[in-house]
Amino acid sequence: MARRCPLSGKGVLVGNNVSHANNKSKRRYLPNLQYRHLYSETLKETIRLRISVNALRTIDKHGGLDGFLLDTPERQLPRELVSLRRRLLAKREAAAQS
Repeated sequence: MARRCPLSGKGVLVGNNVSHANNKSKRRYLPNLQYRHLYSETLKETIRLRISVNALRTIDKHGGLDGFLLDTPERQLPRELVSLRRRLLAKREAAAQS
């Protein structure tokens, strides 16, 4: 399983631990990834994602999962969320026509 957030693209960074004697050893900075269930109001279902807390804040800023998916271009989304975005758009168009 990759340690990369599919929404924000945050991944592992590398750096050094520096001791008081200025000895340097490699270390890894891991992203804060969390499993979250996000609710789509249009589709009336929950989606389980492993996303960074930064991406979770961005989703909240856009007004939920639906707002985030509709504001983000398809080329910036992972394959699973592109299909979810297209389902959202189809459902919204069907609701607008009726």
